[in-house]
Amino acid sequence: MFVAVAEAGGFAPAARLLRVSPPAVTRAIAGLERHLGARLLHRTTRMVRLTEVGERFVQDARRILGELAEAEASARGAHIEPQGELAITAPVMFGRLHVAPTLLAFLAEHPKVQARVMFVDRVVHLMEEGFDVAVRIASLPDSSFTAARLGTVRRVVVASPDYLARHGAPASPAELPQHQGVGFGGSGGSFTRWTFAAPDDRVVRETAQPQMPLRLNSVDVAIEAALAGHGLARVLSYQVRDHVAAGRLRYVLQPFEPPPVPVHLVYPEGRKAAAKVRAFIDFAAARLRGHPALNEA
Repeated sequence: MFVAVAEAGGFAPAARLLRVSPPAVTRAIAGLERHLGARLLHRTTRMVRLTEVGERFVQDARRILGELAEAEASARGAHIEPQGELAITAPVMFGRLHVAPTLLAFLAEHPKVQARVMFVDRVVHLMEEGFDVAVRIASLPDSSFTAARLGTVRRVVVASPDYLARHGAPASPAELPQHQGVGFGGSGGSFTRWTFAAPDDRVVRETAQPQMPLRLNSVDVAIEAALAGHGLARVLSYQVRDHVAAGRLRYVLQPFEPPPVPVHLVYPEGRKAAAKVRAFIDFAAARLRGHPALNEA
């Protein structure tokens, strides 16, 4: 009843949808709020809207109802069709370039699935924040999550031809302090030091970085700054692949690159994954594993 009220925008339309009386819906929601000890809805004479607690609770309620429907269908031996809300999170640029097109193609094939997406450059806690699937661009720690490997990307240093014509290309990381760089960090304001490996050695051995008069928390803007000749930028290979192919940026210090970084789709395995999650993982893995941007070891 609570989900119906949230989706219908009122008690009366929810009652009509459920074919019960409006007072029955009102009493049920009031009882639910007493049980939870929290207000789920703001009520006025004109409208009903979710509180902040209600917004979070309705997402969990939808997921639970979806899982219940799948369990009932499975018990009846019926074919389980992907349906319900699929919540996905990914880094901003990877999401824009790769997850969004994949998700749109998936939704076109599965009209009963709806999507909630958050692209953000931080590690999202799937269970705590209510997400079904996440893209991780990093080596994965041991966890209870299931991971589907998509490929690898490289940590690269790039610069524009104009910058390299004016300042030359560093021959080794030791020369970086003589160069200008564009700093990039997460939303917390920290900027990771650049790390490098010795030539023909996959072990990370050196940390060095250029002078950084410009520091940003947006990789898109950092790349634009590098394109404009403001200095060297340290990014992931998929983020500048098209610019390098077009000659707008060039790789430098390639012999000193650290080991490639794996890319995974991760999802909780504590419970049997819903049909919508399994279907999306299979669809995305088949589409992205062959992508050239994820096979640059």
